[in-house]
Amino acid sequence: MMQVEIQSTNPGPGLEQHENLSKTPNHSSQQLPISTNPKTPKKLTLIPLIFLIYFEVAGGPFGEEPAVQAAGPLFALLGFLVFPFIWSVPEALITAELSTAFPGNGGFVIWADRAFGPFFGSLMGSWKFFSGVINIASFPVLCIDYLKKIIHPLESGWPRQIAILISTLVLSFVNYTGLTIVGWAAVLLGIVSLSPFILMSLIAIPKIQPHRWLSLGQKGVKRDWNLFFNTLFWNLNFWDSASTLAGEVDKPQKTYPRALLVAVIFTCSAYLVPLFAVTGAVSVDQSAWESGFHAEAAGMIAGKWLKYWIEVGAVLSAIGLFEAQLSSCAYQLVGMADLAILPKFFSSRSKWFNTPWLGILLSSFIAIGMSYMTFTDIISSANFLYSLGMLLEFASFIWLRRKLPEIKRPYRVPLRIPGLVIMCLIPSAFLIVVMVIATKIVFLVSGLMTVGAIGWYFLMKFCRKKKIFRYSNVEVEER
Repeated sequence: MMQVEIQSTNPGPGLEQHENLSKTPNHSSQQLPISTNPKTPKKLTLIPLIFLIYFEVAGGPFGEEPAVQAAGPLFALLGFLVFPFIWSVPEALITAELSTAFPGNGGFVIWADRAFGPFFGSLMGSWKFFSGVINIASFPVLCIDYLKKIIHPLESGWPRQIAILISTLVLSFVNYTGLTIVGWAAVLLGIVSLSPFILMSLIAIPKIQPHRWLSLGQKGVKRDWNLFFNTLFWNLNFWDSASTLAGEVDKPQKTYPRALLVAVIFTCSAYLVPLFAVTGAVSVDQSAWESGFHAEAAGMIAGKWLKYWIEVGAVLSAIGLFEAQLSSCAYQLVGMADLAILPKFFSSRSKWFNTPWLGILLSSFIAIGMSYMTFTDIISSANFLYSLGMLLEFASFIWLRRKLPEIKRPYRVPLRIPGLVIMCLIPSAFLIVVMVIATKIVFLVSGLMTVGAIGWYFLMKFCRKKKIFRYSNVEVEER
């Protein structure tokens, strides 16, 4: 196994040393870089971090509608009630422990690297990066799907493609202006985009007929479990994505657990309340429950004014989702460069805004390329790659408990290793289900990206050996 020691001859005021020591026979310490930039940027505080996590995961109930189309109201409600406990809560707990124990940019890449060595750190980084940028591609598509209900030329053809391209480029530039701006923008976007759903749910109360919640769907309509599980998974995953921003968070050991707790409650409520309201108050053909139906339901419940507000809210939510996840992908590349998994130039930051401009640019271009897939194929491909990464993340979490039991963990999941194994086995079984029911195109895309990720690791190893590129000052030793 490989042990990585990161050294710096001139850390500067912006380089924070990791406080945890790895007590191994050949190493007395191991330090992980939190920031290699000589400037000290403004740090993310609790409230912006809560909303960034919220937008990493959800951004509102937009996109939950296909669960009803796939399996009917009862299964959709049960899915959004039960799934957070078997998936979201365990993932959030793991993120809280590991992001406070290893508070550096890179998040899950650092965890896999510390647990199993640089090959698995690189593989984790590739899987999560590709799943992230594929996921980013879905948000302009989702945004245009709502706008086309108002602006009909956006339904197909070149106007739709140009709209997706322009929206992606503009939103990428906003991200370039700084993480603090993105964080507080997420707060504003979250409040404005959720407000119409609160109003719709209140107005719907007198119209609710509880027996509609028990419907298993229309007779003769075959359940689409692939769409159902992928919709649940897509709407309730990526809790660990904000871990790649840990180096930019103020007092991460205290801030992260609090932010994750509030974000879990906030996110689950944002899904369930409107879903109960609409399924109870509106009776329509099951096929009508496609992405964007909440806006149609708002028109039925309260009038066109609320329909238009939700459609505007959908656009704002898509903006928040895009910004939050683009930030995670870009800062993940910074962390990978700090670990010498990528060349040093991947950690380059803008002189004006102190943002990782290369990471933002690369993520945006890949997202543009993927945005021309269908929405279902986009989220299925993102889910498959994310599932592979999460299986490795669960293994890293358990192995780090065994390998480094003495390391300081400001937040610690209150279970011993057997309990942790059980906690991880349940969501792992779901991950396997998501992968097994994937389509051929998803297997093809994910397989090619995995082969590419393995090849990339050996290419970087060759470049480091031949000194083709500059890497961070990382010394790799056999242990």
